[in-house]
Amino acid sequence: MQQISVSPVFVGRGSEITELTDALRRAGTGSPQAILIGGEAGVGKTRLLEEFLCRAGDAGALTTLGSCLEVGAEGLPYAPLAAALRRLHRALGAELEGAAAGSEGHLARLLPEFGEADGEPNDEYGRARLFEHTARLFERLGADRTLVLAIEDLHWSDRSTRELFAFLVRTLHRSRVLLVATYRTDDLHRRHPLRPFLAELERLRTVQRLELARFGRREVAAQLAGILGTTAPDRQLVDRIHRRSEGNPFFVEELATAVQDGVGAGLTDSLRDMLLVRVEGLDEDAQRVVKIAAEGGSRVEHALLAAVLADDEEALIESLRAAVGANILRLDGDGEGYCFRHALVREAVSDDLLPGERHRINRKFALAVEAEPLLVPGDALPARLANYWYHAHDPARALPAALEAARAARRRNAFAEQLGMLERALELWDAVSEEVLANTLRPYDWAETYPPGSCDHGADDCESIQLVDVLAEAVVAARRSGDRERGLSLARRGLRLVDEAAHPLRAAWFHINRSRMLDSLRRSGSNEEIDYALRLVEHLPPSAVQADVFALSAGRGVIKGPGPEHIELAERAIRIAEEVGAHSVELHARMTLGYLRYDVLGDTEGGLAELAGAVDRARTLGVPDVLLRGINNLANMRRGLGRPEEAVALAREGLEFADGNGLLRNIGSILSGNLLEALVDLGRLDEAAEVLAACEATGLTDGHVEFLDRIRGDLALLNGDLAGAATALARARASDRQGEVQHTVPISRLAVALAAHGGRPLDARAELLAELGREQRLGYESDVYPLLVEGATVEADNRGLPQAGPGRAEALAAIAAAAAELRPRAPLHHGWARLLEAELARAEGADTPEQWAEAVALLRTTGLPHPLALALARAGEAELVAGRREAAAELLREARELASGRGDRLLAARIAGLVERGGLDLAAGERPAAAAAPAPSVGDSFGLTPRERDVLRLLARGWTNRQIAEELYISPKTASVHVSNILGKLSVAGRGEAAALAHRLRLFPDDLAPAGS
Repeated sequence: MQQISVSPVFVGRGSEITELTDALRRAGTGSPQAILIGGEAGVGKTRLLEEFLCRAGDAGALTTLGSCLEVGAEGLPYAPLAAALRRLHRALGAELEGAAAGSEGHLARLLPEFGEADGEPNDEYGRARLFEHTARLFERLGADRTLVLAIEDLHWSDRSTRELFAFLVRTLHRSRVLLVATYRTDDLHRRHPLRPFLAELERLRTVQRLELARFGRREVAAQLAGILGTTAPDRQLVDRIHRRSEGNPFFVEELATAVQDGVGAGLTDSLRDMLLVRVEGLDEDAQRVVKIAAEGGSRVEHALLAAVLADDEEALIESLRAAVGANILRLDGDGEGYCFRHALVREAVSDDLLPGERHRINRKFALAVEAEPLLVPGDALPARLANYWYHAHDPARALPAALEAARAARRRNAFAEQLGMLERALELWDAVSEEVLANTLRPYDWAETYPPGSCDHGADDCESIQLVDVLAEAVVAARRSGDRERGLSLARRGLRLVDEAAHPLRAAWFHINRSRMLDSLRRSGSNEEIDYALRLVEHLPPSAVQADVFALSAGRGVIKGPGPEHIELAERAIRIAEEVGAHSVELHARMTLGYLRYDVLGDTEGGLAELAGAVDRARTLGVPDVLLRGINNLANMRRGLGRPEEAVALAREGLEFADGNGLLRNIGSILSGNLLEALVDLGRLDEAAEVLAACEATGLTDGHVEFLDRIRGDLALLNGDLAGAATALARARASDRQGEVQHTVPISRLAVALAAHGGRPLDARAELLAELGREQRLGYESDVYPLLVEGATVEADNRGLPQAGPGRAEALAAIAAAAAELRPRAPLHHGWARLLEAELARAEGADTPEQWAEAVALLRTTGLPHPLALALARAGEAELVAGRREAAAELLREARELASGRGDRLLAARIAGLVERGGLDLAAGERPAAAAAPAPSVGDSFGLTPRERDVLRLLARGWTNRQIAEELYISPKTASVHVSNILGKLSVAGRGEAAALAHRLRLFPDDLAPAGS
């Protein structure tokens, strides 16, 4: 009679099943969900998942499952996703092929059954396209029914699998998809890569994390009752097993089996011995099969096991039947292989082998796979073979296999796994003979512009790869996988191997890659690395590396402060790249040259033409990443020159191209940001809100989040939502890790405006001075002028405010100095410059209507509602002060129309205040002076009583309650009551904000400090 070690009754986990069922229901409504199930080894994650998948299937959901592979197959990327797709392929057949229509070439990288992989470049953009098409496949499968995709053992996952899973979590929107993953919590040591991955996912609204606890005594009793076939197991037995197992369901099963075998629960404290008890109960043949299967990996195919054992088929089946019957092995999800009932059993069996025994078994696996590669799936072959030879301790075979596996991983855009295999090759390099190095290794694969050492002898077909070439491939893999610390170390090792006198190009290549990684890590030394590379290549014959060095150095100038020397470098890079056929380097250099011609030479049209020409060439050559960089830069430049309509068209073109090439989620966020800025410039705020909502709905908020968050803050501020703007500002600053001027300047401008509108002029000034005090170039005119105008407006609005006096002159001087460094080169820039001059004059009480009129005239030529509306409002205020009411009314009427049409509620409210205090009637035109009603008082505007007006006037001078009381002959307590009432009527938080508001709105113009004070 077969023993039962797994309870036939599903025990406990009621709340977890409820959570999963609720998530399935939400997913069924088109709201994708993700559940992460954690727990220690043996706590019941697999059993819970099996139970839920069964229930989900009964409810009509489409379910599929894939498992991450353990140490025996490290380096195999996307294994669980490939397994899940393979199961779907067998279950759905033509339906799956229909859902994959148009994406077969991409998806073949995951599942060869889809056909031949396409010939696209194997770079990070190719990986982005693979991710995009995978997401589309699951969206289509979940269109008519709920799809449940489950991934087991995420703690063994390769990095590519984790990144693809995270991509699905973030990007499957409005789809009927539920993602479920399990992982071991006890395997997550402090530096385990899954820890930050889980923390990042947990921040997402649609992700829920479940932690499976151990069973209590009641659940252990119920589990034992099912295993032992009794309704009431012995209480002492329950206590003993509960104590020994500590509530771990798997250990409960093991101890219960021991009880059935008459051993009792008194096992050794060694977990390995506990786990091996059942294995040792098998006959010798079955034990031999289990030992060999343990070395096959987390999953081993039946045909492969048969080839390794070379036994009689019937005898093998009998041994496997015994192992399966004893719940040591179980059929895998595809029914064509086996996996261990629990990974701990496989580990225990493997650890129990003698070293020589383990090496011999792995050699048998490797030889079997080499003799008949079809024994394992084609996508798994290189990594499986590399692992078998590695664990066979045969460096002469393991090194070539690791290099082949690395190349295969790169072609699937699995850069982290490529890096792992290359590092294994580096580990094995010194353990093999010169003959092996010379005759059995593959040629150099690819590492961008790197000149391989294997080609030093000038052969048409380069010789076997050299150690320095492996390091170069590893450097690129580390950089593309994001492991820049490791990349720095590898590049340093590469430099130690290179004789820079004999091979200066190779040395320069390692130096510029160190520069790129230092830049990404925001560390010093990047400029020194480029300078050193420049010295190495400057006088050499033309080469791709030389062009790369020159182009990178020219690009550095765009950020750090460009000059004529950077133009010369970009032009040299172009000439050399053309000569040697380095097309991507050439186009990047041309795009850089376009910016430099604009920025250094002031050649606006020439710079635009250079950049546009490079974009056209990229279209012709079909280089997606270069083309999208060019479209993005061209849109940004044209928007900065006051041509937002052209920027809108370019950004939309870029978004459409990125979507069609699977790159939308790679560059879509920055293209969307440029589109949003142009739409805001045009006053098309409803359209901008739709674009921003689409970004959130399609997951385009992962990259450049500081850009989108800042624009979100701008829109909130325009709408008068100060709290929403503050939240967006905080998020933008938290995300702006690089601190680049194209982000920091607009973020600071938002911060200044937010502080000013919140009645915090000193905070606004501090924000401005902090940005102006940075040790880097200030940025472009289209960003800097709005910041300076905001700062000048703060100083002008608060002229005469006592607490704003100290430091005021220094702030105005800093603004003027920053303005002097700018070079207006478009009508929009000249309009901003005149607006700034007028604001600075207003800050001194010396502005004139003519100054504002000049700004208005220049800004009218741009056809943009902003900052024309602001200039019109200021001009109207100046005319009102000058007593020209008709002119004021006309200007303010136009300003109000532009502000309202743009959705600028704050400016519209300020205009309304001016109109009310001036007694103007904009609807009917200005009335004759004799018929004009007297201007409303401050009390009329804010509902203040005459006494509260008196108190506010003194409060604005900075007086205390006691001083106010003495001046007005009231008690300090009464003064305090008046102050509280004033704060409420003005909707401000404190005395300082009330005083700032009074000064900004000129409620008491007689109290303002005279010009020059």
